[in-house]
Amino acid sequence: MYARDNVAPAADLQQPPSGAQVDAAVTALRMLADPTRLRLLWHLRHGEQDVTTLTAAVEASRPAVSQHLAKLLLAGLVSSRRDGRRVLYRVRGGHVRRLVTEALHAADHHVTGAPEHD
Repeated sequence: MYARDNVAPAADLQQPPSGAQVDAAVTALRMLADPTRLRLLWHLRHGEQDVTTLTAAVEASRPAVSQHLAKLLLAGLVSSRRDGRRVLYRVRGGHVRRLVTEALHAADHHVTGAPEHD
C-alpha cells in the first residue's frame, strides 16, 4: 500500500479510517521516522532539487540519498521528473508538506518546552 495525497475526501474522515487509510498513514509516518528522509523532505518542501544538491544539504553519501529518495518515491511522499540527465525531486502535495512541517513544529515544542497549541 502506498501513501497518497487525497486518500479520502475530508468529509469521510469523520468516520473511522479504513484499513487502506491506516496502512497509507503508517507507511508515511514510517518514512518520516528516519532522520535522513525527514531532512530530505524538509529540503524539498519549497521546490525541486536534484540528488547532488540534496546530498550536500543533508550531508549524506550519494548512494544513501538515492536509496532514501527511492523509498520516498515508493511511499508516494515525493515525485520526480527528468530534466535532461538530471532527476529532480519534489514533495508530493500540500499534505506531505504540512505533515513534515507539523512534525518538526511539534518536535520544536517538545525540545524547547514551548506551550502547546489547541
